[in-house]
Amino acid sequence: MMRRFDQDIIVSLISEGSRVLDLGCGNGDLLIKLKEHGVSDIRGVEIDDRCIAVCVRKGLTVFHGDIDEGLEDYDDASFDYIVLNQTLQVVHKPTLVIKEMLRVGNKAIVSFPNFGYFRIRWYILTKGQMPKVEFLPRDWYDTPNIHLSTISDFEVFCRTRNIAIEQLIGLRSCVTGKTVKRFQNLLAQVGIFVITSERDISN
Repeated sequence: MMRRFDQDIIVSLISEGSRVLDLGCGNGDLLIKLKEHGVSDIRGVEIDDRCIAVCVRKGLTVFHGDIDEGLEDYDDASFDYIVLNQTLQVVHKPTLVIKEMLRVGNKAIVSFPNFGYFRIRWYILTKGQMPKVEFLPRDWYDTPNIHLSTISDFEVFCRTRNIAIEQLIGLRSCVTGKTVKRFQNLLAQVGIFVITSERDISN
């Protein structure tokens, strides 16, 4: 199994003793890493019953839910961190999901594949087709990704909705775990954002 460096980075951003909710937690791999990191109050939300069953067998606390419907079961600021890792591009209502994350959590961590990455640009330019690369291996007709975006797109999204970007980490290689500090929209395969909001994001 390929090492998930995006998960390693997210774990490094969260301090021990934090309350964490992982949206679209899948098989619970990130939750396990957080638990090993010393984060004891961790929970997940997942829509796939098979994934939930796997998480339960691992001893994880995971609830069934569709995050496109919001997080009405959770009170305001009831978690320190809400995590949306490699899931933003598959949700139907990204604005609602982000709004709910910032309501329920003091901070939100959002990661997604960067479609501004230069290899993707070059693939489309030279082949004229939707890219199939190591971190986007499926054909266009067989992918769960429905909202494709770039790091720059998400920066604009935050700026126009009064969302503060506390930190941006550009993961240059999903294989080596190398990061890039400049020109992330061009050189990073994955963007990882830490965001907060003190103001209204109802738009």
